Amino acid sequence: MRILFLGDVVGRAGRTAIIERLSRLREDWRLDFVVVNGENASNGIGLTGAHAKALLGAGADCVTLGDHAFDQRDMMQFIDSEPRVLRPLNYAKTAPGKGARVFDVPGGRKILVAQVLGQVFMKRAFDDPFSAVDQVMRSHPLGGLVNASLIDIHCEATSEKMGMGHYCDGRASVVVGTHTHVPTGDGVILPGGTAFQSDAGMCGDYNSVIGMDKVEPMRRFVTGMSKGRFSPAEGEATLSGLYVETDDRTGKASRVVMVRQGGLLQQSTP
Repeated sequence: MRILFLGDVVGRAGRTAIIERLSRLREDWRLDFVVVNGENASNGIGLTGAHAKALLGAGADCVTLGDHAFDQRDMMQFIDSEPRVLRPLNYAKTAPGKGARVFDVPGGRKILVAQVLGQVFMKRAFDDPFSAVDQVMRSHPLGGLVNASLIDIHCEATSEKMGMGHYCDGRASVVVGTHTHVPTGDGVILPGGTAFQSDAGMCGDYNSVIGMDKVEPMRRFVTGMSKGRFSPAEGEATLSGLYVETDDRTGKASRVVMVRQGGLLQQSTP
């Protein structure tokens, strides 16, 4: 199975890059399944229903969220009507939507996608991500109910993301981190056959401070005072993410490529 995961979409620049480039990537790379993290797609914080529809219409098969899952109020209602949008598994128990789902893939194959929030350095204490993921992995074994599985671990600490990668090694096809907007250079296939990258980076303008226009963040760093709100940078976006090929029989990864396409970052293709 050919899987593409794209990191946090930030603002209009990120949405535009997805809309303009993803369909071509699907064709050129013969992609079977595409997951996009969209939790910053609407003005840099959260995701509206309209923007979720735009990402799905552009070629995403699944959109994951994160700690800003419901910062756009209409997502509270929209997520129950659109099963292709996933919120974190270990979010509040009363939250609408689901944190994991099995999707059909052409050729009669199936893929599990799940997202979980980390605990280290996060602003609020979420439920234990490891036990949440363990339950999903046990009920969806590779080579059994699913041909592949992908875990989006959304958190600050690189160590926690690495811990999740090793925890799922051999049980998931892909474990990939999101949230920091800075792509790491550690794309690898772990000993048990799980593709891993600490952070996929963002789909946004890298002539910025993690996707935000530089002026206000720099003012706050230099003076310690704020003058206005953060707003997403609107230059050409880089699509950042991870491309993985898996064995349909075992679900294990056979190839992994870190993706950086367009904008300021160096380009790479599978």
